[in-house]
Amino acid sequence: MVSCSPSPNWFELINIREIASPALLVFRARVEENVRRMLNLCGGPERLRPHIKTHKMREVIELQLSLGITKFKCATIAEAKMAAQAGVSDLLLAYQPVGPNVCRVIELMKQFPQTKFLVVCDDAGAIRELSSGLQRHPSAIRKEHETKDDLEVLLDLDIGQHRTGVSTGPEATELYQVIASSPRLKSGGLHAYDGHISTRDPVERKLACDSAFAAVVDFRQQLLSRGLPVSRVVAGGTPTFPVHAARADVECSPGTCVFWDAGYAQKLPEMDFLPAALVLTRVVSKPGPNRLCLDLGHKAIASEMPHPRVQLIGLEDAKAILHSEEHLVVESACAPQFKVGDCLYGIPWHICPTVALYSEAAAVENQQAVSKWKIARDRCLSI
Repeated sequence: MVSCSPSPNWFELINIREIASPALLVFRARVEENVRRMLNLCGGPERLRPHIKTHKMREVIELQLSLGITKFKCATIAEAKMAAQAGVSDLLLAYQPVGPNVCRVIELMKQFPQTKFLVVCDDAGAIRELSSGLQRHPSAIRKEHETKDDLEVLLDLDIGQHRTGVSTGPEATELYQVIASSPRLKSGGLHAYDGHISTRDPVERKLACDSAFAAVVDFRQQLLSRGLPVSRVVAGGTPTFPVHAARADVECSPGTCVFWDAGYAQKLPEMDFLPAALVLTRVVSKPGPNRLCLDLGHKAIASEMPHPRVQLIGLEDAKAILHSEEHLVVESACAPQFKVGDCLYGIPWHICPTVALYSEAAAVENQQAVSKWKIARDRCLSI
């Protein structure tokens, strides 16, 4: 049976007439509940290094800080600056700095001395460029043995995704030694992202995660046996978060958990998180008796995935017929019940790139949009 009325109605806004569509809505209480569930899963804030790339919002960081989380991970210089401005004291840029980004990282260190910045690298040339850049920086003139201006570098390991990183072995050992011996750099540990592991079955997912991570465990022991410090291992994303949360000596870096989305809700049904960010859309035309045209085009909902790209609450039978820059045409048995101007709420299939399509989000409390949260979606804020 097709449901044509949304229930429960936690998502419906009292002041909906004040919100232009398409819009991104963030439900603060649900975000906080998701963060608490993340903390419960891994046993405490010292085990968490949540990824900023999902939300890119200062207010979400401030909420996490208020719950005791001190370490974060990001993907862009803009996200890094926003996090530093929010008061983050320990921040990992999980994207190898190359080209002008080397100077931008150094400028970050200069502008925000209260924040300890870390980066990942997997290339000897990039490591040496970082070292040279820091040596040229004015702060290189320091008292003897003073290291507070040094940059910690984590070696990025490839444990099966083949996107970035270096496989564990002699080359990885040599790179780690390059980091440890480079002026103004400190070997900060290992980074191992297993984004290729997202099997629906949690038992199979754990087996795959453990198998991939075994190489990291062995490699860490090899480095320690050579007298090389490995102060931390940052591992995993959202699908393998529960697996890494069971390891006492790993920092977990999930991202999507904070907002959740329809894709992971379907693929990871055992993970107990709440949809906390929705898109608001309106019917802008009715091109047929069972069709609705919504203002939810490619520019308003992430479109790199096949349909369904959004799960319309209360319109679960909706089938995408056409999707263009500004329009989404869907077909539904419930379409005759809607008129032009009516609102629908949708759970994005992929929330991370959906957030990046908006410059701000409407923050919702007690079913009212009460403020606007700016999104650091640009690659450059000022640095």
